Amino acid sequence: MSRARVARRIAAGAAYGGGGIGLAGAAVVGLLLAEAQLARRHVNGNGEQARVPHAEGRYGRAYDAPGTPGAQPLRLALLGDSTAAGQGVRRSGQTPGALLASGLAAVAERPVELRNVALPGAQSDDLDRQVALVLANPDLVPDICVFMIGANDVTHRMPPTRSVRHLSAAVRRLRTAGAEVVVGTCPDLGTIEPVPQPLRWLARRASRQLAAAQTIGVVEQGGRTVSLGDLLGPEFEANPRELFGPDHYHPSAEGYATAAMAVLPTLCAALGLWPAEEERPDATRREGFLPVARAAAEAASEAGTEVTAAMPTGPRGPWALLKRRRRRRVPEAEPTSPSPTSPTGV
Repeated sequence: MSRARVARRIAAGAAYGGGGIGLAGAAVVGLLLAEAQLARRHVNGNGEQARVPHAEGRYGRAYDAPGTPGAQPLRLALLGDSTAAGQGVRRSGQTPGALLASGLAAVAERPVELRNVALPGAQSDDLDRQVALVLANPDLVPDICVFMIGANDVTHRMPPTRSVRHLSAAVRRLRTAGAEVVVGTCPDLGTIEPVPQPLRWLARRASRQLAAAQTIGVVEQGGRTVSLGDLLGPEFEANPRELFGPDHYHPSAEGYATAAMAVLPTLCAALGLWPAEEERPDATRREGFLPVARAAAEAASEAGTEVTAAMPTGPRGPWALLKRRRRRRVPEAEPTSPSPTSPTGV
């Protein structure tokens, strides 16, 4: 069965209450569990990696108008797992939240207030709690929210229909509240060094299938997705010492910068900060309008690819625009300053 068909079935099951679609045969479950436990012990053995730098606060202070430090900033929120939190690096400026906030401030020429509610180890069923935190103050609804989620769903064998259902519900709540949403889909887990074969092959297949299904669910709720396959994909596999962190599982500072460069253009496009001509599909870059399931499958196979809703429906279902945006270098994140709206940040 093609990845597009599998993704469509998972997304349909998530939408209509199904839960029995699996990503690996029952015959390999015992092997998966045994090898996953070994890999998890290796990955989590360094307790220092559990510490996540605090990066919340205001970025782009140079764009505050003179004498008016309370000028209205853009609000950015990060949700998800350890990747969104920035586990694996030592300094706050190396986390994806800080990198994205600094990059967004530079493009928008406005200060950006960052809030990060991501939780290391989180699965998609934690997103309801995270969204509640983000929306707790109706006067501080984010302008844009970025998710990075899915890896723990695969390693803990959460049914993909359940995973997509939780993510879709989270996106729907935020879109209803007025926030734009960009989701970095499940990374390719087949390149994690501690994971042996055949688990690596199964993890790669499962993570790419989940990424495609996540894309369908997110786009149907009005969000955008960016494939993060390169986060743990071919580019990282070729340079593991440079692009993986000390635990060989979470990205290093260079790895997070690479991921931020892939996400930043979509984040800016969602806020209308890109020139209009860049929003039209470029045939020379193999961009165009596709049925959403096919666009999702292509994006899962090529990191950095964006998918967003295009047409409501057609004979082959909803359509989406597939974009291969040029990556934008993210400026080095500056030290944060506390948010003026809260003693502990945004």
